[in-house]
Amino acid sequence: MSITKPVLVRSTDAEVLAASGVTLLADTPATNGQLTSHRSIFKPGKEGAPPHLHKEASELFFVLGGSLKVLTSEDILTLDQGDFLLVPPNTPHAFEAAGTEDAEVLFVLTQAKPRFDYYRLLEGVYRGETDPAELAAASDLYDNHYVNSPAWQAR
Repeated sequence: MSITKPVLVRSTDAEVLAASGVTLLADTPATNGQLTSHRSIFKPGKEGAPPHLHKEASELFFVLGGSLKVLTSEDILTLDQGDFLLVPPNTPHAFEAAGTEDAEVLFVLTQAKPRFDYYRLLEGVYRGETDPAELAAASDLYDNHYVNSPAWQAR
């Protein structure tokens, strides 16, 4: 199914998850299953996401500010402001701020499952209110499967 009308999310209406630095923009129910999108701000020296993959979704990264260190399969690259990266399904990836500035990134996942509740669950982990094991237990529900990466561990 395609989107039948424009989807507008005003910045004043977007849900902000302050502890994790995530701003929820549009999820699959609003986009008729086409995509889910959020913006994240990553603090220097703090991991953005550990190695994981999506079995169904492709994930787009667009760096709005700062720099982002990204694992794709076994390669680690640095994305700078204005850089675009598309990670296809079944590709292990991870990311964190690179350098001394915050990294601000727009994410879009296509062919994705609804994900906003995943980010709310993650917010609970950041706040110390949710056991991190709940994230792993929900891997199929949110198509977010954690993997081991020697390349990322060696960084």
